[in-house]
Parts: sequence; structure tokens; C-alpha cells
Amino acid sequence: MKLLCSPARSLLKLMGWKLIDLPQRPANAVVIAYPHTSNWDFPMTLLALAALPFSAQWVAKDTLFRGLLGPLMRFLGGIAVNRRERTGFVERVADEFRHRDGFHLIIATEGTRTRQDGWRSGFYRIALAAGVPVIMAVVDYPKRELGLLSCITLCGDEAVDMARIAACYDGRQGYHPENASPIRLL
Repeated sequence: MKLLCSPARSLLKLMGWKLIDLPQRPANAVVIAYPHTSNWDFPMTLLALAALPFSAQWVAKDTLFRGLLGPLMRFLGGIAVNRRERTGFVERVADEFRHRDGFHLIIATEGTRTRQDGWRSGFYRIALAAGVPVIMAVVDYPKRELGLLSCITLCGDEAVDMARIAACYDGRQGYHPENASPIRLL
């Protein structure tokens, strides 16, 4: 990953993007990606991960892991999740956090690129169950900034936690701002 750092940073600079990073990253964290409004978010996120460098795995719907694309998605750090039924995913990932050091998991909180009534709660439940902080990540197209904005430890009061998260994302916009879901749990 470190081999790609310099070329990725150069490419971002050439494209006119500013890379954002935290002064200090926690050893383990759930990383939330918002807003997720375009297919371009995925390659831009991979570029940011290489440029930082930041080793992380990410969650995507299991249908993306079928066929020839599956091995590539797993190689790039993808973890398939079945969103159609309860599979114990939250507890399995929380357990993974308890047994690994240096584990960062990226979750697109909206779960899709189209506007929803709010965010899926998996990231929140995982972070609380595992006792790990939440890092806010962004690809802000109008400002041409991408990376890690802030890190918080959840207090368990959903209203307080979501207000803190919303404050971090204030003024941030995706590629299709009209598709961004309101910052609240479903």
C-alpha cells in the first residue's frame, strides 16, 4: 500500500483534489462514508486509501461479489453483506474488532447511492458493540476534498451521537447532492 502512496497523492493533486487526514488515527475504528451519491465514490475512496495510506476493509452488498467481480472485490478489501436477511453481521464484525488490532471497516451509511429517509444503523450498532470510535470520511465534490474528517467515540445516546456526526458533515456534498440522505438513523 505504501508503494502506491506517492503516485496516488500525485494523481489527486493533478486532478485538483485536496487530501484530508486526521492528526492521529485510532488503531481500530468504524469508518463511515457519507455522502454516497455516485459510482465515482468507490474509485475516489480507493485512491484516497492509497494516498493516505490507510489500510481498511469495506462493506458492500453481496450481489457485487458474484461472478468474476467477486475475487477482485475481495482483493480490494471488500466484505460482502447480505442486506435481505438478518445474518448476525453486526456481532460477527464486533467480534472481529475484539480479536484484531489495526482493523478499520468502511461502511457507506446510506447503503445505496439514491436518497433514503435516513441511514442504516449497522455502523452505529457495530461501533457500540465493539467499543470502537467512528471516523467520518468524505468525498466532497464541490470542495474537491476527500479523506478523513474527524473521529468521535459514541456515547450511546443516538440523538447526541447523530448530531455530532451531522456537525462534521455540515456543508459537505456528494457528486449528486440531491441524492444525499438526511443524517439520521432509520
